[in-house]
Order: sequence, then C-alpha cells, then structure tokens
Amino acid sequence: MSNESIPDGSTPSSQPAEDANSVDDDMADDDPYVIGHPRYHHMFPVLTEAELGRLRRFGSLSRYAKDTMLYRAGIRSPGVFVMLSGKIRIIARNGLGLERIIHTYTQRGEFTSDVGQLSPKPAVVDAHVLEDVEALLVRPDDLTTMMISEADLGEKIMRALILRRAMVIERVPGVVLVGSSGNAQLLALQNFLRRNNFPNTTLDAEKDADAALLLERLTPQPDDFPLAVCPDGTVLRNPDAGQLAACLGLIPDFDPAHVYDVTIVGAGPAGLAAAVYAASEGLSVAVLDCRAPGGQAGTSARIENYMGFPTGITGHNLAARAFIQAQKFGADIGIPCEVKALYCNRQPHVVELADGHRITARTVVIASGAEYLRPAVEDLARFERCGVYYWATPLEARLCRKEPVLLIGGGNSAGQAAVFLASHAEHVHLFIRGASLEHSMSHYLIERVISLPNVTVHTRIELTALEGNTRLERVHYRGAGGIEGSMTTHHLFVFIGAEPNTAWLRTCGVALDSKGFVLTGTDLAAAAGVQSMPLQTSVEGVFAIGDVRSGSTKRVASAVGEGAGVVAQIEGFLARAW
Repeated sequence: MSNESIPDGSTPSSQPAEDANSVDDDMADDDPYVIGHPRYHHMFPVLTEAELGRLRRFGSLSRYAKDTMLYRAGIRSPGVFVMLSGKIRIIARNGLGLERIIHTYTQRGEFTSDVGQLSPKPAVVDAHVLEDVEALLVRPDDLTTMMISEADLGEKIMRALILRRAMVIERVPGVVLVGSSGNAQLLALQNFLRRNNFPNTTLDAEKDADAALLLERLTPQPDDFPLAVCPDGTVLRNPDAGQLAACLGLIPDFDPAHVYDVTIVGAGPAGLAAAVYAASEGLSVAVLDCRAPGGQAGTSARIENYMGFPTGITGHNLAARAFIQAQKFGADIGIPCEVKALYCNRQPHVVELADGHRITARTVVIASGAEYLRPAVEDLARFERCGVYYWATPLEARLCRKEPVLLIGGGNSAGQAAVFLASHAEHVHLFIRGASLEHSMSHYLIERVISLPNVTVHTRIELTALEGNTRLERVHYRGAGGIEGSMTTHHLFVFIGAEPNTAWLRTCGVALDSKGFVLTGTDLAAAAGVQSMPLQTSVEGVFAIGDVRSGSTKRVASAVGEGAGVVAQIEGFLARAW
C-alpha cells in the first residue's frame, strides 16, 4: 500500500469554497434535498433566547472574520459553533475536488456540526464564514457536560446532530473508493466505512467515466486496487481498514499519562452497554475495538427479539445508537484500535495496542467476543476474497441479487441472514448438519425461514469442497447416508458459530475453560477455589462479559445485561482498592 496526493489538475481548491469552480454562485443557499427533508426543522433547529442563555455557561464567545475557514473536511473541528450573528456556509467535498452546498447558517440560534463532534474525530464537511461571525464555541468536553446537565436542551441538540450525520452519510461524497464490483478488499473497505458511519462514494473502475479520468492520471497497477481518495486528496493504493482509518483521521490519540477507571476491550453489545452505564456513573471510560461498533450483532440484518423494538431493529442501527449514547456520557472510544496484549501483574493494568501505544486503567473489562469459525474445507481462504462471506449486509446482498446463494449454519444469525438474503437472492439454500433447526434457532425465526418460498433447508448435510478459478463457482457436499453432490453458486455465507477471541490475554494469565472462554464468578471458584464477584476473572480488577465469557447466553439482551451489571462490580472494586 502506498499513498500520494491527487496529481495537479485535480487537487481540491485552496480558495474559499464560495469561489471554487465547482460551486455555482447562482445556487440556492442550501442543497434542495436538505431543504425538502421531512425532518428539516429537527435537523436545523433554531435555539430560543432562553436556550442561548442556558448554553452560554458551556461555551466561549468567539469572533471570526469573513472568509475564515472554521474547519475543513479531514481536520478536527474545535467544537460546535452556535450562531449569534453572521453567516456560515457548509460545503461537502471529496478528494477529487467536487463540491456542493449543504446548508447556510444565517439565523441567530442555529448551530453547526453533527454527532461526530461528540468525539475527537475529523469533520466531514467544510465550514466557511461568508459574513463576519460572532458565535458561542462549545468544545467537545463542554458539549458532553451540557448534554448531561441540560437534558431537554441536550436532547434537542443531540437529535439534530444525529439527523445531520444520517444526512451526511447519504449526501456527502466523503472518501472515494475506486475498484471493480466484487473485489473483496473493496467490499471490506465499504463495510468498514458503513459500520463506522463514515460517508463514502464508490466508482466502478471498469464503467465509471470519473474513474476512467482518475485512473488515466494515476496509472495504477492491478495490485493497486482498490484505490481510496481521502477528502484531503491523498490517494491510497490497496489499503487495509487501518491504513484508511489513519488517512481519515479516525484513530484517536489516547493520553499515555491518563489512568482510566475502566478500559473496555470490545465494542459489541456487552462492551457498549458497559461503556454507557460506566460513563453515566461518572467513571472515566475507554473503549477499544479493532473493527466497528456492534461486534457480530452489528452485522445482523434484523434483530426481532430484543425488548423494546416490536418491529425489530438492524444490528447496525442498534450499535450506532449505543455508540452515540456512550459518547454522550463522555466515554473515549477508539475504533479501529487492535489490542495486542494485557499486562496485569501490577496495578494499574496496562492494555497494549498493536501500534505500540499503551493505555492504563484501574480495571479492565474483557468484551472481545468471538471470531467466526471456518469450516474445515480446502481452499476456503482463497475464496474468502471472491465469494465466501461471514456476514450478510446490504453490500453483500447487492452482489448476489437474483442469483442462488448457499448459507451454512443453523443458529439465529444464520436464520436472520437467510431471511434477509431471501429478499435479494434468487434462492437461498440453507445447509445444516443436524436433523432440524429446533435445537439451535429461535421458534419465530424457524417459522419465518420455512415460510419463505425461495428458501430451502437441507438437513444432515455438510460442505466438503469448493471449486472455481478466479471466483467461487461450485460447492461440493455430503448428505445423509454419505451421498455426494454439488451445487453451482458464486456466493457462500458461513454462519457456523465462533470461537473466543482471547489470544491477547496470554500475557495476563486470566483463567480460561477448556474451549478458551474466560472463567468468572462461580465457574471460576469451582475450577480454582477462588472467591470472586460474578463477572470478575481470576485476576482482580479484570472482568469478562458477553460472548467471550464462559457460560454466557449468546443473545444480545444477555450481553447488554452483563454490560450493565458489571458496572456495579467495578464500582465496588474501585471503592475497596482505590
């Protein structure tokens, strides 16, 4: 992977956005889509004089001259600007120099930014002062304090920030990806950006005219794809998610001198719940995850048995809400940040990241979940880049539209994926090794699966081989009685369970069960004669929750319950030890 800047001729203009060639001076002040949005007035509310008065104690009075850039895409914004007078225009642009007007703030009481402002993440748009501005600048830490102290005002501002981010995802070009449809690395980058709610645009390297012009300038080699053009014009050739995140400024800077009350490793339902409840109790919290919020649950097409959502909710939306909620209460969240090791031979504990940075904490919560299991089939790894998937999102559904797909697995995740894919694929073949779904899948999902006319459940069957040249073309299987068979498909979805993600714990010596899951509480006492709190491990001050914990119930609600429950135990430990 290498990075460079867009060659001369396509670098974004350094002039004020209003004067850029790509912005028509005759355009309306706002994007017509934004003005016509059904929730426009919630997206861009105007604070009353009374609300401005309440907000003053959280902000500082600031003045900015005409043509000042308050912030640029790819650069961290200093905070939320609450207008007292003047005019600010918001411009969306990408690294290719294309720009569009999103909104123009002209009224006293309007305020800038979106929900990304709750964390020290880069802006995804430019903010250009058109007329001298006087504003209250509310910095991120003060914004969090305001959200908690002024509940109704905080709710009004939070709703606007969330709606704006949703609009940004849909309307702002963001990072530009260039590659061929079906390219596995392109799909991985799209998934990473989607799950982290970062705006992006994909150009087909073989069909898109804009892509052809870019490729003519960059002259990439086959191994350079996919290309990624960051908002500042930097070009990455075949980057991984970590390299792209670094280019976009998504990786946070943790203060090495700060000692957190609790560091949570894993941002699945359990980890996010622990973050929300710990931060709301006033504990200083760091959350680390190597991929995206939500863990495996974050890839679920629809969760229908989680209390409070009678019509269901996607795993992505559930994770996004919890992510924002944790940030609202002040949790520091680092994604993507891969944890390499935990050192717990003395207090405070030390969490080491793959890049060498270290984070210290009085307590650590292991919420690292599990890694996807892979069937013992030759050449599986080769086809993981061209036809084998371990989750089913709209991106994968688009690739297999009106084509037959094979899905292996009999648990709830497999059932949810089968139902989702059935609305896109020509036919879904579900392979399970057992005689029925009754012992592994919830009843409501079984009813849903068997009612779909284009889903066929094949029992007592297992995968034996994969076949294909540049992509998956055919699968071979063995059925009941040893009968051999094969099926033509370009898409294989694997949902056969997971194994605990605990390799990073070797440096700490946390006790594990025979399958590698973390022992806690009564299970730990039975195994080693150790007195422990229900969710504490064999190491004092180190707790385990969710799928990684031995004996846990593999359900979203259970994970959330453990995440909430562990906070009281953490507070008890801190009261005694600190």
